[in-house]
Amino acid sequence: MMKQPLLLSLLATTVSAFAPAKQSHSSSSLQAFEKTIGAQPPLGFFDPLGLLTDADEDRFNRLRYVEIKHGRISMLAVLGHIVTTGGVRLPGDIDLEGTSFASIPTGIAGLSAVPTAGLLQIFLFVGFLELAVMKDIDGTGEFVGDFRNGFIDFGWDTFSPEEQDRKRGIELNNGRAAMMGILGLMVHEMLPSHDPYMINALAGSPIDFNAGF
Repeated sequence: MMKQPLLLSLLATTVSAFAPAKQSHSSSSLQAFEKTIGAQPPLGFFDPLGLLTDADEDRFNRLRYVEIKHGRISMLAVLGHIVTTGGVRLPGDIDLEGTSFASIPTGIAGLSAVPTAGLLQIFLFVGFLELAVMKDIDGTGEFVGDFRNGFIDFGWDTFSPEEQDRKRGIELNNGRAAMMGILGLMVHEMLPSHDPYMINALAGSPIDFNAGF
């Protein structure tokens, strides 16, 4: 029952090239969306579900915030999936009973292998990040999703406005691709073949996904 809301949420944040709008009327709003960051070739402005119809600036800010956050989480998820599929694990044990990190399979199967206390720690850590770290603090960010909050810079202010816009567009597109990517990996894990990297097999380089678990 948990997978369907997650799927719908990720799809909803991916299908639109979200953009700020000052007007509440759909005609003027759509014109503003067509030239903003995220609405770029080859699709341009793409909102088949009409999520931005009659949207105001607050509506945009909420959707863009969710899109960016889901994109960042998905990029980490895809990277983690690939790295652990390659056999990389933390050293040592995950609990006091001697359950090693190396014994935890990749992907969805790993959820049933992680001890309950471990899952609880993950849940609490994610909650801490959500409530205390990964959020916009009013008056400190330059744009929605700017989680620096006046604390760190990473050289962002050394870029020209054009370069900043280009990098924000790159992040949006990479996040959208990652959302589709992690959904594809999850779906293929649940197919009878249980092989999320079936394309590798078709290309002649099969991967023994979760072999030995």
